[in-house]
Amino acid sequence: MFNNMSLIWLGIIIVLSLVELVTAQLVSIWFVIAGIITLIVSLFCESVLIQVIIFAVVTLILLALMKPILKKVMNFKKEDTNLGRNIGKRALVTAEINNDIGTGQVNVSGIIWTARSVDGAIIPKGTSVIVERIEGVKLIVRNISG
Repeated sequence: MFNNMSLIWLGIIIVLSLVELVTAQLVSIWFVIAGIITLIVSLFCESVLIQVIIFAVVTLILLALMKPILKKVMNFKKEDTNLGRNIGKRALVTAEINNDIGTGQVNVSGIIWTARSVDGAIIPKGTSVIVERIEGVKLIVRNISG
């Protein structure tokens, strides 16, 4: 009943199933399904070339048909991190910002951050600024007071 290629396809299915279990992101499920179909074909057709072609074609068809459907069904919204939520927020300078000497801090929503000015200007303590972007662990801010 099982020939050598059937056993090889069975091994491929098992390995790819384990990969899918570890990743849990529909990475190799397409290959597992194609492997199952090819295993069935291998019971009736001994040509390795035909089996490999069937495996490749079935995989491509599954990818082409299912990926767009899964993207619509599954929710892959990018969740903003705490850092990203600070962009566009108003902040208060708590220590003078001077890019040349590498100093400056701002308070955003009760949290103190290291800050640099977007244009290199010195921004005095007590000034209101807007967070433009984040570079590493520093907020890049723009003076809105004047």
